[in-house]
Amino acid sequence: MLAKIASGAVVGLEAVPVTVEVDIASQGLPSFAIVGLPDKAIEESKERVRAAIKNSGAEFPAKRITVNLAPADLPKIGPAYDLPIAVGVLVASEQLILPRQESMYFGELSLDGGLRHTNGILSIALLAKVQKLRNFFLPAIDAKEAAMIKGIRVYPTASLVSLTHHLTNTTAITPQPHISFASLRGKEEQFDFDFADVHGQEHVKRALEIAAAGGHNVFLQGPPGAGKTMLARTLPSILPDLTESEAMDVTKIYSVTGNLALGQSIMKHRPFRAPHHTTSRIGLIGGGTHPMPGEISLAHRGVLFLDEFPEFPRHVLEALRQPMEDGIVSISRAAGSVTYPAKFILIAAANPCPCGNFGSETKRCTCMPGVVRRYQRRISGPIIDRIDLHVSVPAVKVEKLTTDPGIGRAESSEDVQRRVQTSRDIQIRRFAKTGLCSNAEMSTRMVKEFCALSPDVLAFLRKAVVSLHLSARNYYRMIKVSRTIADLAQSREINLAHVAEALQYRPKEDSF
Repeated sequence: MLAKIASGAVVGLEAVPVTVEVDIASQGLPSFAIVGLPDKAIEESKERVRAAIKNSGAEFPAKRITVNLAPADLPKIGPAYDLPIAVGVLVASEQLILPRQESMYFGELSLDGGLRHTNGILSIALLAKVQKLRNFFLPAIDAKEAAMIKGIRVYPTASLVSLTHHLTNTTAITPQPHISFASLRGKEEQFDFDFADVHGQEHVKRALEIAAAGGHNVFLQGPPGAGKTMLARTLPSILPDLTESEAMDVTKIYSVTGNLALGQSIMKHRPFRAPHHTTSRIGLIGGGTHPMPGEISLAHRGVLFLDEFPEFPRHVLEALRQPMEDGIVSISRAAGSVTYPAKFILIAAANPCPCGNFGSETKRCTCMPGVVRRYQRRISGPIIDRIDLHVSVPAVKVEKLTTDPGIGRAESSEDVQRRVQTSRDIQIRRFAKTGLCSNAEMSTRMVKEFCALSPDVLAFLRKAVVSLHLSARNYYRMIKVSRTIADLAQSREINLAHVAEALQYRPKEDSF
């Protein structure tokens, strides 16, 4: 008898339909074969399915069993086909009769018939909705993730036994109620770092506020111990809230890579990724035999913090060029080509030289001039050109460190975040018809459309371009930063003060 069970495969971040066909021949020696370009994990499904069926009280047929994962030309990876294969075997052996309503099955089986956590649930749930499959059977621990998708019935399945009882109308499984994104809002996260805990460095805080509001990249340069790392780690506390579409995109990435916490329905806060400088190019950009997202995609709609920026290998940093410009990364391998989103705020931190004291007013630099130049040249011009805000972080004076915390306490992250959120809301309304979320994402054409400049401002910019030798990319990036500064001031027009402040964040001649 032949049975056909609907399932899906995750390719990149999107899911494609897969039909699990199970045929049990009436003649032939007992065997169990899986075809359709399965990987090692799927080949091992034969033993998991055999044990799960037996330990669930059903009979595993001692006949010639052939399982085809269609379409046959699509490589299949992972253990998520255990459940549809097991259901197909039970149906083909006439131990189970499926209801007429089309359903999707997805999940890994344990040897006792229980269902384990499986990656990629959100993408498969979206596929079930697109395919107009009313029911989705999946591991119970992943039900809240799938319940974010409206329009399908999500059945949290604890085991193969509970599934068969449900399908035979013995004991029904209660569907997981739909979880709305609005119901998850308002639950505040406690951050480890707050702007109020940072002594001094007001100009750096201002730059980070602009970066958070408009999605701009920042380069922090200063001596060791000046607070670059701490300042970077305070950025998550002032970032604007994720919109529902942003949260869905981020959750899909974390679900596919297995980074979504067990039982969590969706990513509610923007990610903050801080890979070590020994990270490989594949670790940063993504890749592998079956291309998976790297750190830049895990930082999508959040922050990518690269501390000790010049210590990263040159070829690793150069791989950032295209993603920083386009907001996506395309990875091509023999197994196929996939594209992952990579719209992140880059926060880079660096010492001015190997000893860290170059340009210091209180400490003597022990590096030879050639050593300093070689150190700074580890970061190429094109990478520097793609960073909007260049900020010097000087050492904090002792007067600031020893000030009584109760006197002149700095502005808290909560206060700054309110301004940032207001600014980002303005941008979302501005770009409502374009699909953009921040000023940093504007193309050249959009800059001309949304950033109208008065004759005075335009004349000022012309002089700045000539005197500072700005490239065309610098010119448009500076206008984007000016637009963000104007949004923070809730100004409709970009005026001279906004452009003048944006110019202050261009790199100095004696820096990187």
